[in-house]
Amino acid sequence: MLQVRIRSYEDFWAGLMFISFGLFFLIGARNYQLGSAARMGPAYFPTLVAGAITIIGGIVVFQSLIVKGAKVTMIPLSVIFYITLSLILFGYLLKPIGLVLALVLLVVISAYAGHEFKLKEVLFLSAVLIVLSVLVFVKGLSLPFPLWPQFLMN
Repeated sequence: MLQVRIRSYEDFWAGLMFISFGLFFLIGARNYQLGSAARMGPAYFPTLVAGAITIIGGIVVFQSLIVKGAKVTMIPLSVIFYITLSLILFGYLLKPIGLVLALVLLVVISAYAGHEFKLKEVLFLSAVLIVLSVLVFVKGLSLPFPLWPQFLMN
């Protein structure tokens, strides 16, 4: 019986992730017309990219069987908790409290997942993210995000 030994678990799982995403989008692109190189259909480019991602994933998985990699480190559960909590709260609170306050909460809660928490840096990052988000999403794309809570606008 042939035994396959994984020498780099990090690369192995990353390769499987690439293969999974690639196959997912390859299957999804089947519902659209492919066309040809001269006259591309809506599925042409997604199929090309998904195929490339799948091939890259296969190469990474194959490489994980040959090249010894670093030991996989554990991700602390607190990191996953704070990032997930910040994203859920942002999505839930965007409409009631507005984009500005929701972004501040997103950045502050996410910063707790890091190694160190420096309030000045977190507030500066919040301010930059707020300015860029307002310029891109509210002004540039004209998305109807409320900037401030409703009770402040009355």
